[in-house]
Amino acid sequence: MSEQTSSKIGITTATIIGMNAMIGSGIFIVPSTLASFVGPAGILAFIFVIISVLFMALSIARVASLFPQEGSFYAYVKQWGGHIMGLIAGFSYFIGLIIAMGLLAQIAGIYLSQLTSAISAPMLGFTTLATLVTLNLFGVVLSEIGQYILICTTVFPLIATTLMCLTKLDINNLFPFAPHGFSNVLKATRKIIFGFFGFECAASLFAIVKNPARNVPRALVASIMIVGTIYTFFVGAIILSTPLELFTDPSTPISVTLRILFPDNLWLIGLIHLSILSAIIGTIHSMIWSSGSLLIALLKKVKSPVMHHLLDRGYITQRGAILLVGFGIFLSFISLHNIDVFFNLTAIFIVFAYITSMITLLTIRSEWHRSYNLITLLGIGTGLLIFIFAFEGLVKALLSIQ
Repeated sequence: MSEQTSSKIGITTATIIGMNAMIGSGIFIVPSTLASFVGPAGILAFIFVIISVLFMALSIARVASLFPQEGSFYAYVKQWGGHIMGLIAGFSYFIGLIIAMGLLAQIAGIYLSQLTSAISAPMLGFTTLATLVTLNLFGVVLSEIGQYILICTTVFPLIATTLMCLTKLDINNLFPFAPHGFSNVLKATRKIIFGFFGFECAASLFAIVKNPARNVPRALVASIMIVGTIYTFFVGAIILSTPLELFTDPSTPISVTLRILFPDNLWLIGLIHLSILSAIIGTIHSMIWSSGSLLIALLKKVKSPVMHHLLDRGYITQRGAILLVGFGIFLSFISLHNIDVFFNLTAIFIVFAYITSMITLLTIRSEWHRSYNLITLLGIGTGLLIFIFAFEGLVKALLSIQ
C-alpha cells in the first residue's frame, strides 16, 4: 500500500501538469486578434473565459472521476447518450484538434517567413507539417527533457513580452475602451478559449494523484488561475502599450509589432520570435502523436467487424493513425484561410465535446443531492454561450468569404 501511495504525485506536480496541458502556442495568436476585434475591453473577455474554464474543468474532472475509462469523451457521453452519441462527442473533439493544428501550421509558416523571404509562408508551413509528421512516423517524440524545453520556450516569450510592454504602458491606449461595442466582449470568448484548450487533460489525473477527490480539483483551480493570470498580464500589457492601429492583421507575428515598439531591443525580440516559433513547432509535434493515439482509441470503439479486423490484423497502427492525422491537418491547412473560421470551428467542435460530457452529471441523481450540479449548470451555461458565439461567428465569417 505504501509503495502505491509513494508512486503517486502530489498537488504541486498535478498543478504543473495542468499548466503544461493548457499553456500552448495558441495564446500567441490571440492578442492581435483580440485587439482588432474588441480593443482594451478584451481584458474583460479574458476574465469571463477564466471563470468559464474553471466551471467546465471542475465538471469534467468530476465526470472523469466517476468514469475513469479509455476514450475520455466517448466514455463520458456514452453514459447518457449511448454508443453513437459517445462517438460523435469523441470525434468532435478529435476534429477540433485537427483544425487547431492546421491553424498552428499556417502560423508556423508565417513566423518562418520572417526569417527568410526566399520561400513563401504557405510552403514553409507545409514543409514544417510534413517534417513533423515524418518524425512522428519514425517514433521521434518529445522526451521528458523535450517537454521541459517546450514549456520553457512557451513561457519565456510570455514573460519577456509582458515585462517589455510594461515599460511602455500608456493609459491613453485604454481609450476608446470598447471601440467595437460591448457585445464583442462576450463574442471574443470564442477566440480567447483557444489559448485554454488542454485543461481537460489534467481532469483525468485521478489514477495517479494522491487523495484525488480533494487534490485534483485543487490542482485544476490552481493551474487555471495561474495560467489565467499569466495570460491576462500578457494580453493586458500588449494592449496597454500598443496603439490599436498597429494591429491591422490578426495573423501578424507579435515580434513584428514589438520591433516597432522596441527598435533598440531587436536581439531580445529575435529571441522571443525564435522561442514562439519553437513553441508552435513543438506543440504541433506533440499533438500529432497524441491525436494519433486518440484516433486509435476512438476507432476501437467503432462497432464494425471490418474495423476490428483491420485493428486486430495490424492494418491500422499508430503509424497509420499518424498519417491520417497528418492528412487531416493538411486538409485544414490548405482549405481554411480565414483565421476567424479556424477559431470558430475549433471552439464549436471542442466545446461541443465539453458540454455533452458535462450533461452526464445532470443524469446522476446523487450529483443533485450533493449540489455538485450547481457548478455543472454554470459550466454548461458558459460553455453554451461560447458555443453559440462561435457558431454565429462561423456563419458571419463564411458569409463574408462569399
